[in-house]
Amino acid sequence: MPVGYVVRRLGVFLLVIWAAATVNVAIPRLSRADPIREALLKVTTMGAGQANMEALATSFAARFGLDQPLWRQYVNYLTDLARFNLGYSIGFFPAQVSDMILIALPWTIVLVGLATLITFAIGTVLGAFMAWSNVPRVVKVLNPPLLTLSAIPYYLLGLILIYLFAFSTKTFPLGGGYSIGLAPDWSPTFLVDAAKHAILPALSIVLADLGFWALGMRGMMVTVQGEDYMTLAEAKGLNPSRIFLRYGLRNAILPRITSLALSMGRVVSGAILVEIVFSYPGVGNLLYQSIRSFDYFVIYGVAFMVIVAIGLATLILDLLLPILDPRISYGQA
Repeated sequence: MPVGYVVRRLGVFLLVIWAAATVNVAIPRLSRADPIREALLKVTTMGAGQANMEALATSFAARFGLDQPLWRQYVNYLTDLARFNLGYSIGFFPAQVSDMILIALPWTIVLVGLATLITFAIGTVLGAFMAWSNVPRVVKVLNPPLLTLSAIPYYLLGLILIYLFAFSTKTFPLGGGYSIGLAPDWSPTFLVDAAKHAILPALSIVLADLGFWALGMRGMMVTVQGEDYMTLAEAKGLNPSRIFLRYGLRNAILPRITSLALSMGRVVSGAILVEIVFSYPGVGNLLYQSIRSFDYFVIYGVAFMVIVAIGLATLILDLLLPILDPRISYGQA
């Protein structure tokens, strides 16, 4: 791979990060709500006078730099990002944004990351079998139900699962990441309890995404079966299992790996609506709560982290594609 190509891709990555940071600052400002006043209204007692409220709002606005011109806030934000400083939360001051994200991030990575990998593995195998001729008929009839599941959004499946398995049968908890009264640690009791709370949100993601991965893989396998090398392999009388694995699945899965890399980049944002429906303590729920309270700096931090994750996933994928598929070469780039 030419060094020039790598340098250009790194340059594009940095340009995307800068553009994302700029949009990141601009979009929350479109709202006319005052984040300082929104936060003060939640903690100020009923007896607080208007003068005291104004004094507190002015003091906190100066503390967070919100009293400065917009261009100065933008420069300060970029300077802080260069030092990996995401600032402090307005609604939960003096909590740092980076600490809040680090607390929520493991929950999202475990839930959405594992659910995505499981769905990719099952969907890829099912999709490959659905397009192959020498498989049981029961596999081929999965197309309609998978297509139906792929059309149902995460949150709706989540509500259905809550009603069936949490509200009606009380098999699983209604929501949350763990039971009230437990402290997060690595004890077997807590891990079992956390896994029980994660089953329903993970299942909603798996069921909603399974059709996407299976039908996408089925389409790729149908395309691959028309290639000349597949016809040649069959004409040479190779073992059908070898044709399926070495010639069919191996080539059809390459575009799906690209989709998987982009999906893993989005893992850090979580399935936001799923986390909201199940009150799961992940990054998606943190973003939702910060948007409701107009907590600018938490919104900045979460959105910027998501953009960096997707950008890194794309960059790494571009650099690894020649290794995954020797037919790809950047020699002419």
